[in-house]
Amino acid sequence: MNDFKEILDQYSWEEVQTKIYGASDQDVHRALNRANLTLNDFMALISPAATPYLEQMALKAQQITQRRFGKTIQLYAPLYLSNECQNICTYCGFSMDNKIRRKTLNNTELLLEAMALKSMDVNHVLLVSGEANKTVEINYFLNAIELLKPHFSQISIEVQPLEQEEYQLLQTAGVYAILVYQETYHREVYKKYHPKGKKSNFDYRLDTPDRIGRAGIHKIGLGVLLGLEDWRVDSFFTATHISYLQKQYWQTRYSISFPRLRPAEGSVAPNFHLSDKHLLQLICAYRLWNENLEISISTRENESFRDHIIPIGVTTMSAGSKTNPGGYVVDPQALEQFEVSDERDMETIKNQIRKMGYDPVMKDWESNYSGLVR
Repeated sequence: MNDFKEILDQYSWEEVQTKIYGASDQDVHRALNRANLTLNDFMALISPAATPYLEQMALKAQQITQRRFGKTIQLYAPLYLSNECQNICTYCGFSMDNKIRRKTLNNTELLLEAMALKSMDVNHVLLVSGEANKTVEINYFLNAIELLKPHFSQISIEVQPLEQEEYQLLQTAGVYAILVYQETYHREVYKKYHPKGKKSNFDYRLDTPDRIGRAGIHKIGLGVLLGLEDWRVDSFFTATHISYLQKQYWQTRYSISFPRLRPAEGSVAPNFHLSDKHLLQLICAYRLWNENLEISISTRENESFRDHIIPIGVTTMSAGSKTNPGGYVVDPQALEQFEVSDERDMETIKNQIRKMGYDPVMKDWESNYSGLVR
């Protein structure tokens, strides 16, 4: 079995970029009229040639999403465990070289934050942490899950890459999904943004979804940090990665997120700009390419964009988010990982979703759609 590194190494970034920007109207038409889309079709749909067809893409994406997932949006909230980190990442507020006050939640603080989320009617929680391998590590995560499991129907995590055996422990502990972002698939550019720390190891991070898949985790979430490199090329490689994983771990569910680079302490400015129009194009392209893919939008995006995207292809949204450890009640003034754009509270967002004719799902989303593939 080839691993994804071998597949990635078969591509040239520049050749993929040339092919995307060279896509024609005919390529776009073919993709829009095909029942089962290929990666080449996805490439056409994210190309400049597809931009004039955005309205058609959005309408088709809306029809697919409603047929596949119904008129529902699952809501979740992040719970930041720690801003300790042993990496230098030039775009992140938690970067080791930032002179900030570090905070890791203890058991009491974890439960206080959990109760704050429960008061917001949150039932799906995403545990997030900086990458401090010696302090915020597998035993810390297992303890946090044991404390929080009685209070939430789903616990997902977004932390540093772990070993397969550690993912198996998380699976046994009841973790539902694990999110890991490659940030960028451009190997040389990756080194510039991650000059120090374990995260600087491109290949180890690239292999992480395989370790998660082999451990039998229910769902894997992928994505890149939009703004580090050409979003079209990075998104093609993300889709290629998902395609590979679906063939290898066919019982696993997959989700895609679209984090755009946001202001943060000591962070760099975006290297590539992704407009709202192009983000909409990208979301539609993913939905048309892969009907089963769950699509998540975070509070990085502004409220106007998030409201307009609800009918088009999104299945999951965060709401009421705080991106600092203890941000809900314990330590609201601690440094954020990045600035939130949509600052509306959970109830306001739920009401907006209802206003648009959709159901904001707070409890067991999957039980309502038993026909979904695991």
